[in-house]
Amino acid sequence: MDKVANQRNIIDRRGLSERINEIIGETYRAEQRPRIVQTLKEAYAAGTAEIRGRLTKTGLGSVVLAANALLIDQLIRVIHDVARCAYPVANPSKGEALAIAAVGGYGRQEQAPQSDIDILFLTPYKVPPSAEQIVEFVLYMLWDLGLKVGHATRSVDECIRLAKRDVTIETNLLDARWLWGDQAVFADFKKRYQAEVVEPGGPVFVEAKLAERDQRHERMGDTRYVVEPNIKEGKGGLRDLQTLQWLVKFLYGADDPETLVEQKVFTEQDATRFAKAREFLWTVRCHLHYHTGRPEERLTFDVQKTIAAAMGYADRPGVSGVERFMKHYFLIAKDVGDLTRVLCAVLEDRHQKRSLLSRLGLPRRRHHVDGFVVDDRGRLTVENEAAFAEAPIRMLSLFKTAHEHDLDIHPEALRLITQNLTLIGRRLRENPEANKVFIDILASKKDPENALRRMNEAGVFGRFVPDFGRIVAQMQYDMYHTYTVDEHTIRAIGILSRLEAGNYAKEIPHTTQAMKEIKSRRALFVALFLHDIAKGRGGDHSEIGGQLALELGPRFGLNAEETETVSWLVLHHLLMSDTAFKRDVDDQRTVQAFADQVQSVERLRLLLVLTVCDIRAVGPGIWNNWKAGLLRGLYLRTFQTLSGDQVIEHRAARIERAKQELRAQLTHWDEAEREAHIATGYPAYWLSYDTKTHVRHAEIVRAAKQKDLALQVEAHNDPVNRFTELTVYTPDHGGLFSEIAGAVALAGANIIDAKIVTLADGMALDTLSIHDSTGHEFSDASQLMRLKQKIEDVLRGRIRLAREFEKAAKQGLFRKSSPFTIPPRVLIDNNASDTDTIIEVNGHDRIGLLYAITSALTASGLKISSAHIATYGERAVDTFYVKDLFGMKVESDTKLKQVRQRLIEALSQRDEDAAEKKQPSAAAE
Repeated sequence: MDKVANQRNIIDRRGLSERINEIIGETYRAEQRPRIVQTLKEAYAAGTAEIRGRLTKTGLGSVVLAANALLIDQLIRVIHDVARCAYPVANPSKGEALAIAAVGGYGRQEQAPQSDIDILFLTPYKVPPSAEQIVEFVLYMLWDLGLKVGHATRSVDECIRLAKRDVTIETNLLDARWLWGDQAVFADFKKRYQAEVVEPGGPVFVEAKLAERDQRHERMGDTRYVVEPNIKEGKGGLRDLQTLQWLVKFLYGADDPETLVEQKVFTEQDATRFAKAREFLWTVRCHLHYHTGRPEERLTFDVQKTIAAAMGYADRPGVSGVERFMKHYFLIAKDVGDLTRVLCAVLEDRHQKRSLLSRLGLPRRRHHVDGFVVDDRGRLTVENEAAFAEAPIRMLSLFKTAHEHDLDIHPEALRLITQNLTLIGRRLRENPEANKVFIDILASKKDPENALRRMNEAGVFGRFVPDFGRIVAQMQYDMYHTYTVDEHTIRAIGILSRLEAGNYAKEIPHTTQAMKEIKSRRALFVALFLHDIAKGRGGDHSEIGGQLALELGPRFGLNAEETETVSWLVLHHLLMSDTAFKRDVDDQRTVQAFADQVQSVERLRLLLVLTVCDIRAVGPGIWNNWKAGLLRGLYLRTFQTLSGDQVIEHRAARIERAKQELRAQLTHWDEAEREAHIATGYPAYWLSYDTKTHVRHAEIVRAAKQKDLALQVEAHNDPVNRFTELTVYTPDHGGLFSEIAGAVALAGANIIDAKIVTLADGMALDTLSIHDSTGHEFSDASQLMRLKQKIEDVLRGRIRLAREFEKAAKQGLFRKSSPFTIPPRVLIDNNASDTDTIIEVNGHDRIGLLYAITSALTASGLKISSAHIATYGERAVDTFYVKDLFGMKVESDTKLKQVRQRLIEALSQRDEDAAEKKQPSAAAE
């Protein structure tokens, strides 16, 4: 335990006991209880305030842990003594003895501010009635203080029996610490626990705890590089550190890393890393508990900035304080993983069951592969500790050999690498043979993801490519990216390898085929490796990365053509997604502008594959068929342009084919009725949907006409991509889409994409892809019915949107706290389309944002031709193709300035008052 300084400033047990004795007098009475509780509460409040102040003053979580344990210790001792006054036993027998022990984290004196207090009431035999009274009194008094108490009342025999049967109880009791009461009972328990549980159970305990750790990692996602980590249960977090503590305590009886150095389990460097990791993680956890006022263990976005500031992480050029803090967290988590490997290697050598060969006195089976040793458990290692010092290139070759032969790497070999990382310097980086080994791993025909992750975990990756080292453990402070930059990059490379192997052939056939036809395979792998390598440097990471590629390409052994290709891909790695998701890919001007930048079919294929891998590696749920369709459409249209095909003829042929396919599906219609319907579709309509959707639209239109309905709202769930598709068929009028968007927002839904179609007969056929409040499709039929009814009520004039939004805002229904600040931005482009003005709007996503934006466009007298809705975490990026009231582009500078101002105002509205400003109507213009 860390010694607590000035203990009486936290709690003066003697003084507290004297004050309570004054209340009790000669005899305890029940009516005295409220005054006693109040006295204890005052002592507890003063103590917690003092402890929190010490954290602020010292910045050390260890100070809080030990002080909290001290505070609770003294309170329990005082309460126990009061209980003895309340239930005195004149001549207690040996069987009535009672000891109170702290167990679990409290037993280790690692008591976080909001953690439970784990107590064991220990008796020599069966619990007597007198002990039950004391236990009940102590517990109720602690609960009256507002403390969260985990407790058990057991005999010594029962403790030993349960410890042998349940590893959780065994672990909990390992940390048992005497608090108060009969010391002989506790001493007897400790003696028996050591003799009957610890001494015979070492290997079994080690295996159980490591298996428990592996299961926890799998449950938590099996990566330490998630941007909202769980600091207690996550990989590389406190529970992993505690697992190390339990193992060494169980096997060596060691409570501190210095003891492990003496026993040659850890080096001094290991012990220092252990101590630093423990201090950092506990400091973070203490701040987190104090800030949230609850036992919160996740470092969510809304608390990261506050804790970063509290721990002194300031902004630096190109990197914010919160990003510096989170990078430190991830590096500490990596250290915890390194220490786990070190300990496992030692435990294996000293404590695991020996093989049959060893027991018979025979040498272990060992053989050699590519200059390395394979032990009897099939793990790759080196001949001796000087192997890497003699030839540093072996630190790369080890991973290549392990990858090629599907071998694990011995923990001791990884430990040696960690100790020899300084040997990876300029000479090795410029060594052509070393770079060939690196590229052989990176661009291996076998999936290299695991090998690359191993290299990164060992620190080799970042040392061999220092520019990559700068993004190791670097978080991307937004709600879009799930992983740190290095983890995202490694996952993307793994996806590329699996794509090449044909794993996604059914899901994304065009991308799979493009991969097969690529000639610059090696350049593609290097480009994907480098695409985000300049993040966190300030400026445009694509431009900086493109320049870095020109420097690194020759070093990696790429020729001039490959290097130029890599640089171009890194520079333009966002071009295809930006075009597909923010522009109308059915507009030939969009396709031609994109083709002019790409310039060749080979680059088009490369860019498609890189884009798909990049998006899929962002995080779960980011990739979907909607995005796949947009990218596929842009790819095919651009391919036609670059390959010299007659695009206009192809466009006409595609339109005619769409009509013919619809005719084939509507054979049950009267021919005149069928042709009349087909005649209402403009060219863009036939190019925007597949046949299945054309058929669904046709039936919606037909049903509305047969029933003479002026409004038809239909919903269709897409279970694969987890969204609901809404189709609204009604006479077109100014502001229609804005009204639909407002109705959807009032219903608590979120629009993720929209296609706006006006038919030749003046009817609108608008299609919206939406999510419910959980980010999925509307699976509840009644909820979906209410949504449809809300849209109908708005469009029929039964609901006044402005009034409803004002009411909802006052009730706080749209209030959504967020730690992110997204400056509003409006981009207007009159050159990218022949027929429309393109307006791109960037801002902080919120419920009702799309309604606010479209209301501003409608109020400016603009008609929306199409909308492209994209959300990247907390950032909304919506693009609108608009015309003025005369169906022309908006080219007046005065008008454009007015539109921009209205949109900025709409974006700048706070969530809680987003609807309080009533937009002027189009007629007011």
